[in-house]
Amino acid sequence: MRRLMVLAALALVAAAPYPENDLRGLRVGMTQAELPTDGFANFRCADGGAEISGWADWRRCKADSQGRHDVRFDYSQGRTIVGGHPVVLTAGFAADGRLAELGIVTDSSAPLFLRKKAFMLAKQARSRYGDEGWSCRSLPPDATAEPVGGVFIRETCRKLLSDRALVVECNLFRRPGTELRAFIGESRITITALPKPATLGSRLPD
Repeated sequence: MRRLMVLAALALVAAAPYPENDLRGLRVGMTQAELPTDGFANFRCADGGAEISGWADWRRCKADSQGRHDVRFDYSQGRTIVGGHPVVLTAGFAADGRLAELGIVTDSSAPLFLRKKAFMLAKQARSRYGDEGWSCRSLPPDATAEPVGGVFIRETCRKLLSDRALVVECNLFRRPGTELRAFIGESRITITALPKPATLGSRLPD
């Protein structure tokens, strides 16, 4: 019985609809050689900003504690926009050269009016991967965070697909004692490749 339940759970996850690609032809799990190059620019290492020539130079970026090499990039020569919001993009490469993680974070240097509605990108991301199946946690105001103009958002949502784990965070709050303009308004989207699920012939727990 337990085996049948596990098989059913795997089938449901595998059947969950989601986009073919995560961003402009990029999909976590792709090899470096499979990544599209047209329209992408300004490659640099996330750890210090050293410029590199393209995806193929990912090894030049220092590995982090998880063994991942993080590359910052744009897909235009000007400000990179996703869903109408200026963003900072990061591609994390595993030791085997696969795109292990994709990070999309709204740009904290964006104009004030864009920062104030940056949390809306998180809502777009959740909709893109389907409104159902998210597990969300919201935090209330406390001694370290207070509303901005009567609005307060501190929320983290997670969703598991057959080959990806999604974490979507959105924030709109202000640290007490700081200037009103110094509020935190952002969306943070992390898409992480997962190992391939067990096949029906694989041994499952009894």
